[in-house]
Amino acid sequence: MAETVLERFLADEAATARLGEDLAMAVRPGDTIALKGDLGAGKSTLARALIRALADDAGLEVPSPTFTLVQSYETRIPVHHFDLYRLSSPDELDELGLDDALAQGAALIEWPERAGDRLPANALWVELAEQGAGRSARISGQGSSFERVARSLAMRAFLASGGWGEASRRHFVGDASARSYEIVSLPGRAPRVLMNSPRLVLGPPVRDGKPYAVIAHTAQSVAAFVAIDRALLAAGVSVPVIHAQDLDQGFLLLEHLGSDGFLGSDGQPIAERYEAAAELLAMMHGKVWPNPMEAAPGVVHGVPPFDRDAMLIEADLLVDWYVPWITGKPSNDELRAGYHKEWNALLDRLAGSEYTLMLRDFHSPNIIWRGERSGLDRLGIVDVQDALIGPAAYDVASLAMDARVTVSPEIERRMVEAYVTARRAAGAFDEVGFAEAYAIMAAQRNSKILGIFVRLEKRDGKPYYLKHLPRIRDYLRRALAHPALASLKEFYMAHGLLEERSP
Repeated sequence: MAETVLERFLADEAATARLGEDLAMAVRPGDTIALKGDLGAGKSTLARALIRALADDAGLEVPSPTFTLVQSYETRIPVHHFDLYRLSSPDELDELGLDDALAQGAALIEWPERAGDRLPANALWVELAEQGAGRSARISGQGSSFERVARSLAMRAFLASGGWGEASRRHFVGDASARSYEIVSLPGRAPRVLMNSPRLVLGPPVRDGKPYAVIAHTAQSVAAFVAIDRALLAAGVSVPVIHAQDLDQGFLLLEHLGSDGFLGSDGQPIAERYEAAAELLAMMHGKVWPNPMEAAPGVVHGVPPFDRDAMLIEADLLVDWYVPWITGKPSNDELRAGYHKEWNALLDRLAGSEYTLMLRDFHSPNIIWRGERSGLDRLGIVDVQDALIGPAAYDVASLAMDARVTVSPEIERRMVEAYVTARRAAGAFDEVGFAEAYAIMAAQRNSKILGIFVRLEKRDGKPYYLKHLPRIRDYLRRALAHPALASLKEFYMAHGLLEERSP
């Protein structure tokens, strides 16, 4: 694989520190960053900024490891800072534990040339040298680590184009997708959110020659977020104002809506906030939404339908991933055929349901509580790019059966009642039809999530999602209690799909 090179001019020490932050935003466990340069070239400045950014602590003491040879930090990604200046032989790296360090986190290595050929082939090299009144930085490498750094540097250039080039960057949150978010700050200004949304990698065909994401109508570019965000904002929904956008690269600079969520200090859901969110859904479901929606002049996003193919391929995640996990063997053709028969019969019953703009992931991690405001403006909505036109009941079920928070049957009842009351107050509303669609969509969503959470562990190496499975099974039991789902419930019970399992 050919080595790639990026070069940057660093006018002063602050610019060197910003490069350290840019590297910190890109680093992942297993990465090696080799810092090369003469004494006084700025290696320590860059290393200190990188470690402080990972620790989210601008005042963290970061001593030089010249005499200890290695200093470790329990930051967001554990980082091990090596100084090899006093290394007698590359073989001493074994005693310093470089391999163990890379197994646990990332390695930051000053004087890397003393390691001989012992550094990983995919190490990222950063060479600093004096250039006039400032410094030059030559960054070279290959593979995913270099690609991440190149994207991080492009994000810095995007910030600069919007007047935020000198902002400090800190990791904010990531999600189950490839998207990530940072908080960017400038003195005297309200912090903003930097959204990094790479174009979706579609993956291999899984059915009828189409990848999963195409069948499930997963958003493929950041234009979907921009278009839906703008439509929601125009309709009076509190979503982030977009201050700057680069649709080609997938970068957005967004209003920071806050960090307060739906849980109390005891970690339990606050019923009144769930009820308020239900009332917001009721308001949204009473509107007529444009489709397509505009992301930029000449750029529109057609909101896809939550059609039968999308519903079924999502539900199939249960037989594709969850069933093999609990049985130790792939789902057989007979089970799949029975599963599809039950689900097709249920989806037929949705034919007369109310369809509207369905945000798809309307649950507590994507809703900000802004208690200082009033009415529906107390709710800030994020993560809207995967919206579809689908059953209104879906988002109500998504909120009431919150995948990451245990919502009691009592809070679920209060939340659904708040929604129904608001819909009744606005005009005619089919409560019986809604209740049936709610149960069907809750069963579909929770069946999907059982599969997704196992897939995240088995395919993506994210085991911490398995702890949520008992809650999802409980939600599924609640949904299957509706009389319209009696046959599906019988099928699930016959195949042991509702039994408690240990991760």
